[in-house]
Amino acid sequence: MMLTDSGLNLGAAFMMGLLGGGHCIGMCGGIMSALTFAIPPSQRSWWRLSRLLISYNVARILSYSLAGALVASLGSLFSGSLLFTQILQGIALIVLVMMALYIGQWWQGLTHLERLGQHLWRYIEPQARRFLPVYHPRQAFILGALWGWLPCGLVYSALIWSLSAGSAAQGALLMLAFGAGTLPTLLATGAFARRLQQGLKHPYTRTLAGLSLLALAGWQMWHLLHY
Repeated sequence: MMLTDSGLNLGAAFMMGLLGGGHCIGMCGGIMSALTFAIPPSQRSWWRLSRLLISYNVARILSYSLAGALVASLGSLFSGSLLFTQILQGIALIVLVMMALYIGQWWQGLTHLERLGQHLWRYIEPQARRFLPVYHPRQAFILGALWGWLPCGLVYSALIWSLSAGSAAQGALLMLAFGAGTLPTLLATGAFARRLQQGLKHPYTRTLAGLSLLALAGWQMWHLLHY
């Protein structure tokens, strides 16, 4: 049996993306600034900036979903094996605990996962930078599709979790929910962005989020042991 209650898992994935927003700003903040300031001030408008930001982020999240579908498909190939299914369940629970510890700021080991993707990123990054500066939504979309493969410990953890999703569709949905959680921070601008980041980084907020994810992991462990 794969991890149960997909709605609860999607909610947890969204919360991971939302509360990992501080990390997202560090990874993608430079690109978001490039999208904003590439347009001369005299030509800058809310509508034009919104089109660039939305195009970039939609493509970025779609790349997460594609990766989730691929990883979940790999896991589903072995779903007929009870032993392998149990191993996937164990890995998913461990990763969920790791993400809880990271978001709660009790352990920062997830950042080491980013080294795993550095080799691939060396080939993707030069292609992505060809689309800078960005003036059109089509450029922003292609840039987002490529930048979605940026090595990120938080994304990699969510991908490892999607191994146990059970199907390509569920893996894609899990990563879609995670990507949607990152949107508020990356779309926010100006004073609102600062207030949002301060709220997400507040120790009480992070502690509550970490404890919530640990409770979810405990509930899933109990469920798996009793069903």
